[in-house]
Amino acid sequence: MQEFCESLPLAADQWSVAGADRSQRSTDWGTADEDGVTPGAVVWPESTEDVAAVLERANEAGVPVTPYGAGTGVAGNAVPARGGVSLDTTRMDEILDARPDDFQVDVQPGVVGTDVDEAVERYGQFFPPLPTSGAMASVGGMVSTDASGRRTVKYGTVGDWVREIEAVAGDGTVFTAGTRAVKSSSGYNLRDLVVGSEGTLAVVTRVTLETAGIPEQIRGGRAVFESVADAAAAVADARRSGVDVASMELVDEHCARITNDFLGTDLPDRPMVFLEFHRNHGVDAEIEFCEGVFADHDPISFETVGEAEMSELWELREELPEATVQHDPDLVSAHSGDVAVPPSEFTELVAYIHERAAEADLLAPSFGHVGDGNVHFDVLVDPADAEMVGRGEAVAEDIVGRAIELGGTCTAEHGIGNTKRKFVRSEHGDGAVDLMGRVKECFDPNGVLNPGKVLPED
Repeated sequence: MQEFCESLPLAADQWSVAGADRSQRSTDWGTADEDGVTPGAVVWPESTEDVAAVLERANEAGVPVTPYGAGTGVAGNAVPARGGVSLDTTRMDEILDARPDDFQVDVQPGVVGTDVDEAVERYGQFFPPLPTSGAMASVGGMVSTDASGRRTVKYGTVGDWVREIEAVAGDGTVFTAGTRAVKSSSGYNLRDLVVGSEGTLAVVTRVTLETAGIPEQIRGGRAVFESVADAAAAVADARRSGVDVASMELVDEHCARITNDFLGTDLPDRPMVFLEFHRNHGVDAEIEFCEGVFADHDPISFETVGEAEMSELWELREELPEATVQHDPDLVSAHSGDVAVPPSEFTELVAYIHERAAEADLLAPSFGHVGDGNVHFDVLVDPADAEMVGRGEAVAEDIVGRAIELGGTCTAEHGIGNTKRKFVRSEHGDGAVDLMGRVKECFDPNGVLNPGKVLPED
């Protein structure tokens, strides 16, 4: 790989074959060390021209190239499954332009999510779909997975706020897709093909993001229920009634207990619904409306706080992923799921997760962006117990299958990566998968860009 890197028109400090640099990019956040793949080299492009040069040379030499951002993914999206080059975009980290009158900001892919908010805050604006991992995740990664977070119920996904991209296709072709205009019906929508393609079609090198005005009134709330069924029914009723919320998150009793133990807090070990309200006026009336709807489902409590107390209110929800990891040193997640179903099927899916896990005598804490039907779950197993691991994998596959049966998807925001490829054909069907393969061949005719991802093995 050293000879390949020396042939690139890059500076000497823009590539490395050192073991430490390569090892650091062998996994992402959700990939265990033993499942990682070490690239042959790491390359740091600093411009669109650099990315194009790397891909052009890779096509000539038949060298795989896997884009790498902040490494915060959980589906193996950035793991270099076929070795080759890890293309680290973190040096492309400039805020290029902000146009507050258009509610737009241009950024490079290595910009961290919260830096977008900081860049436009002075204009009284923010980036609404920022994922929970926004303080660590890069814009390039968010766009590549069409990431989303807890505010999706009101604001949609990251892809809904992408106006224009500049990208380099797998064969080295530089192109621009989308427009800075609010709408367009011109040509094929290449922008939305690239958004969510997980770096298998093109490497994004510039993004124009839409922003929004910061709401005048921001409030938080938390309701505690006796059962998940009661909590889910209250949420469904709130949606049907038109309650205007920016966030609506559910944690089950397992998550509440695990996180209480982790934080040393004394909240009830009961299902909870966390709420966030964004309004420019009338927020108190909206909260009262929501509380009235929830009252029909016998909540144990319903409390609200102002913006200054939001961090404390949301602490249990925010610390949940780490609490699950730390819960039992002998248990790991056999599968970290992020399935989604139509909101009307959310209650059914959560009930199925609990029933299927109990049937297999396993713990499967679940939580989710209940307002948009997105359920996260972990099936916890002892990795030293092969029989238990087998049970856990079977439970996880059954949950994903049930989500698809209910009209949902195997992944709502983490992407397919190399962990969910087996579900793509059952979700989309043979015709759609075959067309996806032809699209891949068009963008990346030699198959050098992030091979071993998204599309099924066959």
